[in-house]
Formats: sequence, structure tokens, C-alpha cells
Amino acid sequence: MTSTWTDADVTAALDLDTAIRSQRTAFAALGEDRARLARKTSVPSGTGTALGYLGTVSPEHGAVSKLVSAHPGNAELGLPVISATVLVLDAENGQVRAVMAGTALTELRTAAGSAVAIDVLAPESAGGLAVLGSGVQARAHVRAIARVRALRTVRIHSRDRERRETLARELAAELGVDVRAADTAEQAVRGASLIAACTLSTEPVITADLVEPGATVVSVGSFEPHRREVDEELVRRCDLVVVDDVDTAVHHAGPIVRALERGDTDRARLRSLGEVLTGRAPGRTDPAQLVFYNSVGIGIQDAAAAHAVLGTL
Repeated sequence: MTSTWTDADVTAALDLDTAIRSQRTAFAALGEDRARLARKTSVPSGTGTALGYLGTVSPEHGAVSKLVSAHPGNAELGLPVISATVLVLDAENGQVRAVMAGTALTELRTAAGSAVAIDVLAPESAGGLAVLGSGVQARAHVRAIARVRALRTVRIHSRDRERRETLARELAAELGVDVRAADTAEQAVRGASLIAACTLSTEPVITADLVEPGATVVSVGSFEPHRREVDEELVRRCDLVVVDDVDTAVHHAGPIVRALERGDTDRARLRSLGEVLTGRAPGRTDPAQLVFYNSVGIGIQDAAAAHAVLGTL
């Protein structure tokens, strides 16, 4: 029998710690070649973009498919920028086991994936976080990163002053951490050891001159070739460039696509998070290294999160 899950149901079943464990499992399975991942697809859809994801965590877990719509203009209408629906298949008979609203699942698995990346790539002492953006992903990233690092300060910058100040007040009260709004990206990023870009920008919101050695920079809004939250110089300067999946990143991750086109990097230099997590590829080897992680989001993340919701992971 097919079960149906609302966003509220998903949120109730998938707390942050469970979500982070699911993403650690997902990337480990991918790094160990147990997971299977179909090519990510995207097509224009009206004023936005439609994206399709498909993956399996292991042969014992049924495939999971997700259809997503990304409409940046929805923010002005009071509607979710990202909407999604998830289908979970039964591993034995291929029937649809569950239908899930995917907006909350996408929010949680994205932030949880970044938390796994930071836990793997950032020094243990990293405690100063800068966030670019003030939407649902910005909020989710602060919460998730706080589960893997003892944050001392958080600085949030976005174009909307009221939204960034409101988010800072709410997170400070919730987490008991020094969270403040920053008037400029420079004020947020200068001196930060952890930096998370959670925007849909097509122009860099983080430039290399703002980032200090030893920082770990995460970009989750650069999930299409034309979206670039960091500039070319940052990618060129990085000691380590990690992506959620190399085959996907070279076609979809804006900063990576741009760097490859310019010759600032080459495919052989890219490392997948799963490879680093499982020790098949080197990660950070020195606290002074500058590390960049670009996530476009992949189907294995949805598969692991969906099975965690169902209690089968």
C-alpha cells in the first residue's frame, strides 16, 4: 500500500541528526560504489527550471525519483522558491511505496549534505560561520552546521536587510550563538573559517579577495551552469575542490563549468565528497588550505533522506 507524506510529516520524521546520518550514508555508499546514480536532468519550465533526480542507496533499497521546480520569482509572491515531489519504489516488486512532498526533504538533505562536507573538510577548530542568503537554505545551513561544529559566531548577509536581521535574531535565540546580520558580504565573510553561499545568484556573491587561507567555502545555489556564487579566482586559488559528484558537477555546477571552460582547473583535480569521506581520495591535509565544496544536489541524497523518513535506512 502506498503511503503519502506531507512536508509536515517529513519534517517530523527527519530531524537534523537523522538527516545528517542519512547524507553520510549516501555519500559513503557513492564513494564505495554501492549506490547508483542516474544523470541529473534539467529543462526550462515557464519562468523557472524543472529538474529530475533518480538514484538508489544500495541494491537492498528501492529507487527514489524526485521532480523539482525552481522558480526564484516565487520569493516575491510569498511562495516556496523550490517545490518538489518524491516517489519511493519498493525494491522487491517495483511498486510505488511512498509519495512524499519534497520541499522539506530537499531543504533538509541539502543542508545536511553541507554539514557532512564541512565535518569532513573543515578543521575541528572552525567556529566562525558566514552565510550569504537569508532564505530557507540559509536558516537550514546554520542549524545543520551547528550540529557538526561548535559555532562561536555567525554573520548573515543578504540583499534584504529586514530578512537578514530577522533571521539573525531568530537563530541567535534558537541556538544561543552570537548571530548577527552583516550589511555587506565583505563584513560577513572577512575572517570566517566557514562560509556557506545559499543564494540563487548568477553573479559571484563571494570573491577570492574576501576569503582567507584555511577557510572552507560551501556553495549550494550554483546548481545550474549559469549560477555562480563564487568567482573564478576563488576556484583557481583553492588547494582542494570537492563536489558532490564529479560527473554531475562538470555539467551543472556553475563555478566548476566556468573554471573548466577557462582552463583554471581540470577534471582530474576535482574530488567527490564520497571519495574523500571513504578515504579513497585525499581531503584537507593542512589547516591553512583553502577548500571549496560545490553541491548541485544529487539523487542519492534524496534516496537516502526518503528511506530515512520511512525508517528503512
